[in-house]
Amino acid sequence: MVRAGLEALAVSSGAIELVGAFPDLAAVDDLRPDVVLAAVTPEQIPAGDGVRPAYVLLGGDARTPWTQEAIRSGVRAILPRDASAAEILAAVEAAAAGMAAIGPAELEALLPAAASVAASNENPTLTPRELEVLAMMAEGAANKAIAWKLNISEHTAKFHVASVLSKLNASTRAEAVAIGIRRGLVML
Repeated sequence: MVRAGLEALAVSSGAIELVGAFPDLAAVDDLRPDVVLAAVTPEQIPAGDGVRPAYVLLGGDARTPWTQEAIRSGVRAILPRDASAAEILAAVEAAAAGMAAIGPAELEALLPAAASVAASNENPTLTPRELEVLAMMAEGAANKAIAWKLNISEHTAKFHVASVLSKLNASTRAEAVAIGIRRGLVML
């Protein structure tokens, strides 16, 4: 059933040429395709000798050993079984171009610390005052103008600007404003 669905998906794409569909991967080496799309485990990938195709695996298990074994086996993309048609086609195209594609759960399994840091940086919690300061920064207001408008000292305004920069992981005011706009924190 899975194979029939993958065949239909490949045929529907104008960018992919289907060269074969098999119940197992034994015949893959004879065909020498650029990319193999399969719903198998890393252990089922033939060792092969010489140039190997890029593998795109469906049914990725976010458990670290499975994901690491797949990458060691030369897998270029790991997607969950419920991946959309667009995600599958994008992964196949990426693998054909020599790139790798990994779903968020699989990436988190590989890099749990980095993923948690990225997640915490993705949605920083700005206080209402910091949101006001960010909005004024978007208007181009300097620390002195921010202080005057909020009826606070210039030192306090500078502190709020520094806090916004830190929470958004931005090195400049312009970068902080750009990040704020992308995340919907600032409306222009």
